[in-house]
Amino acid sequence: MKLIIAIVHDDDSAVLMEALGSEGFGVTKMCSSGGFLRSGNTTLLCGVDEERLDGALDIIKKKSSGHKQMVNPAMIHPAAAVQGVLPSYPIEITVGGATVFVIDVDRFLKF
Repeated sequence: MKLIIAIVHDDDSAVLMEALGSEGFGVTKMCSSGGFLRSGNTTLLCGVDEERLDGALDIIKKKSSGHKQMVNPAMIHPAAAVQGVLPSYPIEITVGGATVFVIDVDRFLKF
């Protein structure tokens, strides 16, 4: 058995959970934040049998797409903004996608 830990953008979490659930994968949602821009993200836990792992990962990949967003450079590095080394106009960045960890599970119990 494997444990998938998928950290996804908040905007993708509901669609991803629905897609995994419709394929019979159980998912636990944990709210989290941090990373780039300290934006909201969701951490999903999903236990899967090894033979279904690739199917679950395919769903995560398809439903966790990155998208473009305009941001103020000062949000990225406030100290540099104060020193005047960053442009004052908004820049386009890519946000979203998924960071996924797959971990071996020695024991799975459900009470």
